[in-house]
Amino acid sequence: MPINKNVFLHEADKAALDALKSIPGFTQLVKSYMKSFNEKLFYILNMSTNIHINENQLKKYHDMLIPICEKLSIDVPDLFLQLSPYPNAYTSGDSKPFIVITSGLIESLPERLIPTVLAHECGHIACQHVLYRTMGQMILNGAIASLLGQGVATLLTYPLRAAFYYWMRCSEFSADRAAILCDGSSDNMIEVCARLAGFSKNINEEINMDAFMKQAKEYRDSINESSTNKTMEYMTFAFSTHPINAVRAYEAKDWCDSENFLKAKTYFDNYRNSDYYKEMQINFNDRTFIAKDYKEVKKKLEDMGFNVSLNRLSNKNILLKNDTVTKVSINGDSRFNEGDFYPINSEVEIEYYSPLNKKELQSLHPGQIMLENSSSYYIGKNYKEVEMELFEMGAVNTKTVMLKDIKNKNDRRLNNVSRVLVNDKRFNKGDWIDLMDEITIYYHGLLEE
Repeated sequence: MPINKNVFLHEADKAALDALKSIPGFTQLVKSYMKSFNEKLFYILNMSTNIHINENQLKKYHDMLIPICEKLSIDVPDLFLQLSPYPNAYTSGDSKPFIVITSGLIESLPERLIPTVLAHECGHIACQHVLYRTMGQMILNGAIASLLGQGVATLLTYPLRAAFYYWMRCSEFSADRAAILCDGSSDNMIEVCARLAGFSKNINEEINMDAFMKQAKEYRDSINESSTNKTMEYMTFAFSTHPINAVRAYEAKDWCDSENFLKAKTYFDNYRNSDYYKEMQINFNDRTFIAKDYKEVKKKLEDMGFNVSLNRLSNKNILLKNDTVTKVSINGDSRFNEGDFYPINSEVEIEYYSPLNKKELQSLHPGQIMLENSSSYYIGKNYKEVEMELFEMGAVNTKTVMLKDIKNKNDRRLNNVSRVLVNDKRFNKGDWIDLMDEITIYYHGLLEE
């Protein structure tokens, strides 16, 4: 059974991705990218330049990957080793993602921390980050311009580039959480951050994790103490694909100290057990889906694991668009916040507005017809056309009365409607009348000589 990524999806990850998708040019960029992207090219490049880690080559690293993929319920990706002095790991691709780790990473980290890095990369796959992150990496190194042509430069505006990089940094927090769940605590992830910050395994002194976490907290406090510091942070890291190590360590520790982590860990440890009463952390609130198309909302909630029922409102409401959501309730509760936990088999009711169609309305008014226009609508129209229109609506008791009030046969009003009455009364659009109600069409005619 696939894991529910919302359990460990960082709230900033979702918010940043939503913001990215709203930037003008993003949708066009994705469409252009998908038309030109060739996943096989990555396979060729990896197989020709990197070491393919598998059962027959560097097997211990391949064996580290298997239990991680089982925990995260993903297919085992191809794993490659790249010669580089820089400690790094990344995941790319789309339908068949792959992971690359560098020789610098193996030389910098103790072997016991390599699974944490692999779990982090697998977290990107579980969170379905890979396609957009691959795009981001190509934007960063300029390769996307070669892939899509120089015309793509017009799409890569400053806001779009900045939003792309911001989302990439936020997505790292979600992948860190996946690794934390695989490890059972944040200890390894925090140590990975410390070592990537500079504490190589070749340094003979013992790493002081308490001192590193104090450093991380001091950094976070200094950034939060003024808007100027926040602006400087943004300007410094606006075009970075990863958050700085101190921030990642702080976020990891902060999440693991929360009640949400305990619930996420309980779910993660038990979600394969079909008898377990599973809970999930929702990534939406009671206003998220208001005014959205109810069919799309229903599919999205069902994909999350909820049992969804519909409650249709059909009373006329000029403030609402047809087929849009008016309220969402979970287990009868219509007030909930993003981050709350609910059992994944919870009952969700979507209340939506959809006016009755013509057939449905007719079934409520047997022996009647609905007037599709008001009496004033017909004034000035040719009386024969009006008579035919009313007949097509179902009117069977219609008569015409000529008003001999036109002196000149060239008068434009000749044969045009003066008024239309039902039982000698005016009517409004949408009024219901009995089939035998008398409809009288008065029209302008020539005076008798």
